[in-house]
Amino acid sequence: MTSYWPTSSITEQFPIDLRLDAVLVGDAPVMRRLKQAISIIAPSDVPVLINGPTGAGKEVVANAMHLMSGRTGPMIPVNCGAIPADLLESELFGHEKGSFTGATAQRIGLIEQAEGGTLFLDEIGETPLHVQVKLLRALETQTIQRVGGGAPIPVNFRLLSATHRDLQQDVAQKRFREDLLFRIEVFSLSVPALCEHAEDIPQILRTMEQGSRGGSTLQLTPCALALLMSQDWPGNVRELRNFHDRAQILFRNRTITAAEARIAMAPRLSFAGGAPAAPEPAVEALPEGVTDLKGMLAGNGSLDLRTMLQRVEVKVIQSALELSEGRVTRAAEMLRLKRTTLISRMQKLGLESDGL
Repeated sequence: MTSYWPTSSITEQFPIDLRLDAVLVGDAPVMRRLKQAISIIAPSDVPVLINGPTGAGKEVVANAMHLMSGRTGPMIPVNCGAIPADLLESELFGHEKGSFTGATAQRIGLIEQAEGGTLFLDEIGETPLHVQVKLLRALETQTIQRVGGGAPIPVNFRLLSATHRDLQQDVAQKRFREDLLFRIEVFSLSVPALCEHAEDIPQILRTMEQGSRGGSTLQLTPCALALLMSQDWPGNVRELRNFHDRAQILFRNRTITAAEARIAMAPRLSFAGGAPAAPEPAVEALPEGVTDLKGMLAGNGSLDLRTMLQRVEVKVIQSALELSEGRVTRAAEMLRLKRTTLISRMQKLGLESDGL
């Protein structure tokens, strides 16, 4: 049922509105397809459901949709999961004076406040069923009724919704109305996880720098950037923002190494002598002349096999890169690896090469 436009070839024939580059950072293919989809859909008034993991930037996409829509009214964001279930109806639809205990004055709801603009319901999957019924009616009739009110009130708003949940599964489990899902999902946009467009991380960090306060700049070595681009980032852009802020505080006005980047990735720090100590490099070169492994085992009593294998891998890759004069494609052929596999291993091991 759901069509995830960023993976569709339909968007390829449409140009990207250049205004989107100022709102949505990233030039990876998946981000370009997302921008193309927004360029197509945004000028319409139909409801759109925005899917994506927590922290990936669903509200940023909603802001981009509103910017491109041409609607003159405001965008009103509502986090449905942050408002108690028994208050959400009143927040959205408003209420009349005396309609319930504590209603000492008339209240204009958020839907009315979005007049001429966009209502963005974040985490719409958290909406109670009785509110879903009223929301469906508002979409069908373009009218609302305040709690305790009488005559319907005409409204003109465009609905954007977002969720990290599987609403189809919620429908099957009777937690979400199927008729409402059909109504809010005229189009569906999928916001990619950060690990799906990791090549955009340097550009995202530069954008964060432009908006940072205090005058401090964040500089990273190529190895540190490669380390960041190899991470999973389960918290997505929100987690990357946390890294940026920690690194800016811990390593102010200096170039950050891969070892220091690892420190800034951890929210819990152990301070010794007032500053975090950089860990030993995760991978060291294999010592020259180490060939008698039996002798090493006998002398040391044990060996860290994982570390030893990493050292060997580093040496082998470095040798292939030297023989190929830094050309990754040729080195991959020598090692009987795919080029992408070799690049991934180099990133994990902190190795660099400027060649193709």
